Amino acid sequence: MVVSCPTCGGDFDSWQKLRFHHKREHGASLPNRECNNCGDRFYCEYERKYCSSECHDEAVSYEGSDNPNYDGGKSQTECVYCGTEFKYYESEKEGLYCPECVENESWRDPPVISGEDHPRWNGGKLTLSCDVCDATVERYPNQANGDATLCSPECQYEWLSEAFTGEGHPNWEGGGMGAYGKGWNEVRERALERDGRACVVCGTDAEELGRNPDVHHIVPVRVFVETPVFAERDAHTLDNVVSLCPSCHRRAEFGGISRAELRWRAGIATAAPGTPSPATA
Repeated sequence: MVVSCPTCGGDFDSWQKLRFHHKREHGASLPNRECNNCGDRFYCEYERKYCSSECHDEAVSYEGSDNPNYDGGKSQTECVYCGTEFKYYESEKEGLYCPECVENESWRDPPVISGEDHPRWNGGKLTLSCDVCDATVERYPNQANGDATLCSPECQYEWLSEAFTGEGHPNWEGGGMGAYGKGWNEVRERALERDGRACVVCGTDAEELGRNPDVHHIVPVRVFVETPVFAERDAHTLDNVVSLCPSCHRRAEFGGISRAELRWRAGIATAAPGTPSPATA
């Protein structure tokens, strides 16, 4: 078999020799493929059906059933709001609303999320009775899981006064101490006189309370009782007691007011020069 070079006319006895000659002598590879669109021959090292992207785009369509993702085309339905018929791709949406209704959101009703329609609805408020005065109150279920149901701050104060005594007090350690013993009544009266029968923290006096304020041991009596070198009476000194209203008394018992501040407010200790006045806890 004899083949001729299309550029110089030289003859060769095989295609392989001709291709090698053309690449070496003329600087270009001979065409080895034919375009399926225009029919022109072209060179390509790998399998290729078209000589250019233009020929590819002219020959290949991605519309309708020619699209590799084609799944039956559009479906037709009726808009559930305005009744207009429209077509839609099932892969894009459920086909409930026409494009015009989708664009115009004013037709949509806002969801109802109040009362029983709220996703977290669990029955609404409960009707309960105050544990102190029996007044009727309403509470949500998550507010009714506490230790007590109380209708007002006044009832809360009364309940705390009863609940946090004896075994309910955070400092309870078994009781058994009984009365404070000799010397207590005298030092209690002296503390009330010194403090003007008013709370040294908030200023609430006996007239507002309807009784004398409480007299609080700054260092608890039990500390003296449990220390071998002291006795109960050693706790009853004027520099270890202050007058407090019931509310401030509870705060002091729970550590809400420091011992240093109690002494400073009662005039037992003087703040160091340049030291800010201690703030009420």
